[in-house]
Amino acid sequence: MNRPRARHRNTVRHRKSPAWTGICWRMPPPPGKKGFISFPGRPTGVRKMGDTRALTMAEARRLRRDDAGALAALDEARRRRARARQKDLGAITHWLPLEDADLEDADLEDADLENADLVDPSDPATAPRSSSSPLAGFSAGLKANIAATGAPTHCGSLFLADYRSSYDATVVRRLRAAGARFEAVTAMDEFGMGSSSEFTEIGGPVNPWDPARTAGGSSGGSAAAVAAGDLYFALGSDTGGSVRQPAHCCGVVGLKPTWGRVSRYGLVAFASSLDTIGVLARGVLDAWDVLRAMAGPDPLDATSGKQPAWDGALREPESWRGVVCGVPRDLDNWAVAPEVLDHQRENEKRLSDLGATLEPLPLAGWRGALATYTVLNAAEAASNLQRFDGSLYGRRGAGAGHRESLVAGRTAGFGPEVRRRILLGCHVLSEGFQERYYLRARAARQALVREFHDLFGAVDVLAVPTAPTAAFPLGSLLEDPVAMRGSDLFTVPASLAGLPALSLPTGFQADGLPLSLQLIAPWWAERRLCALAWRLEQALPERAFPERRPRV
Repeated sequence: MNRPRARHRNTVRHRKSPAWTGICWRMPPPPGKKGFISFPGRPTGVRKMGDTRALTMAEARRLRRDDAGALAALDEARRRRARARQKDLGAITHWLPLEDADLEDADLEDADLENADLVDPSDPATAPRSSSSPLAGFSAGLKANIAATGAPTHCGSLFLADYRSSYDATVVRRLRAAGARFEAVTAMDEFGMGSSSEFTEIGGPVNPWDPARTAGGSSGGSAAAVAAGDLYFALGSDTGGSVRQPAHCCGVVGLKPTWGRVSRYGLVAFASSLDTIGVLARGVLDAWDVLRAMAGPDPLDATSGKQPAWDGALREPESWRGVVCGVPRDLDNWAVAPEVLDHQRENEKRLSDLGATLEPLPLAGWRGALATYTVLNAAEAASNLQRFDGSLYGRRGAGAGHRESLVAGRTAGFGPEVRRRILLGCHVLSEGFQERYYLRARAARQALVREFHDLFGAVDVLAVPTAPTAAFPLGSLLEDPVAMRGSDLFTVPASLAGLPALSLPTGFQADGLPLSLQLIAPWWAERRLCALAWRLEQALPERAFPERRPRV
């Protein structure tokens, strides 16, 4: 497609610096060549934003093919801005060592992007290790419950505040082999227990679109860092919605694969039958490329599936024509905000216009899913967190004996939400109550799985809201854990069934907060899920993403 030529507006202040003209990025030519190099500033055909915060890896690769130096300059400025921004954003708790630059004293504003010095792309310290990989050379974030050698694996808890991992998680090893560069450890709710990233003593992100709002949880730091443009992608973990709900709050893509698709070796366990490592990215193609690099069987994780990793890239989106799409019936009878309800109807019309056949479904088993999840995740958390006693690693309390030391260390090291779930888990597993709560919850989960089996015999994919509201105000639900868990109303069912699901940003409500649509596919159907989501992403109108940028 022929693009209109961008007029030079005297914005290039440095010979080697890219500049935003209002239409595109503009680079002075390499030595010995004439003219300017222009490249678009609108990623994946969806968002128009006048800085690199919206640049996806897919678009950056096109830029790198045209001029690697331009991308290097943008990345250098991005790193410096990201360091300076964390005092306000709070998404990143620790920076990991980089060989290519010393950024400790960075303090640049957005305007400094035009004056960024180029990093020599031929320098071995900055060159990607695997140039053929779609992830080669791109910056990534690591949720603080995923192990990487020498990195803080604090899980958002004071109990593990000083712990450094001695090995790499399988996903870290695979992504590094694909050329990804892990630059940061991101903030999270303690041990993944929360929906707002407020239940932590280490970090605590705000929403880049409105710093008075939550970034979601528990992978809120990963979502906020990606939305703010500090990282190209970040890993998160999803137990009941902890990748998709923060993605919804921050306006990025959140992908949770089928349980077992990605190895959990190196992930600190919260609820083992639910935990899944997922991806937060700025585009569907980016999320797919990350998933493809880290998926596949792993002998170090007996619960990983036998399905091999995909051997090819996602070349083109899949048409929605002829796709039977299940949508929730009588959604206005659910506890859903009016803005979310209206947006769901807009998305359903959009899918219909793309050729999908909409099939309203009652989703009867979903109403009890939150209660089922509450019992099961508490029971598994109580079991998994028994290992944190301070004897081998972690915080050790003062006391005359082992029992006193154990109680003191766990009381001081664990926050209120973790203590609450341990107590609840011990209660539902105790003699006389296990049959009343835990075993009934397991039976309800099995019934929900059967319901999904029946649903996917009639429909190809489900399209539901990701969350019942947009990002809620910080502090508003801290004293109401039941209401806090309500934000997982639409994400928990897929987690209980182990299904793949993707949260796609599809617009904004009137106050500027992002809204999204969640697509849920049958087991092991991530490729089709991403292909359909990519087609929907391409079809989003320009008005869904006006020229606006995150405030932080």
